[in-house]
Amino acid sequence: MLLKFVLIFEFRYSIFFVILYNMTGRTHDLAAFTALTYVIATQPINSMTLATALIAFSANMIGGLAPDIDQPTAALWRRMRAGSIIGKIIQPLLGGHRYISHSVIGIFIFGFTLSILLKHLGSILLVDMTVVWWSFMIGFLSHLIMDMFTRQGVPWLFPLPIRFGFPPFSFLRIKTSGLVEKSFVFPMLLLINVYLIYSHYNKFLDFFKNQLK
Repeated sequence: MLLKFVLIFEFRYSIFFVILYNMTGRTHDLAAFTALTYVIATQPINSMTLATALIAFSANMIGGLAPDIDQPTAALWRRMRAGSIIGKIIQPLLGGHRYISHSVIGIFIFGFTLSILLKHLGSILLVDMTVVWWSFMIGFLSHLIMDMFTRQGVPWLFPLPIRFGFPPFSFLRIKTSGLVEKSFVFPMLLLINVYLIYSHYNKFLDFFKNQLK
């Protein structure tokens, strides 16, 4: 019982730390976390080990940044040693920023590649890789959805030269890293997290107490 209490405390602390980190980080990080929170709050969640939960949580954060690997200056590359160099190599392979990795084709490519990688890792790590895969993809999709609110839009049907966004007119959308994103979108995502956790408090509590092994 004492060990389980310590593990639950550590997991809660890790989530709290990431929320604080995201308050000074990028909107995509928080959007991925928000999407994951929504799924946990509204969908049936099976029991899982602490290792699975932590790795899935990390995968969600990575998934929230993954579509931007087509940009050498992306946040994901900045957090890796020699990341900018790797980014410059990968960028032309993905057609530039907001092309393949921001499309339906990109979703299938990333999902398929990740499933193969996790299949091999599953033979080494005692982790539910299905949960990890879904957590990554939830973060990945949240990135594309958030990008629809920006002026550049998202080329869902690449290679067709059509970009989708909301609202339909680009001049009504927000500027990436602009004032609206920082002063409105980011705080709204925080409030959504607070609402989801508060309104589904018993489910989150049950997850930490009974379903997290």
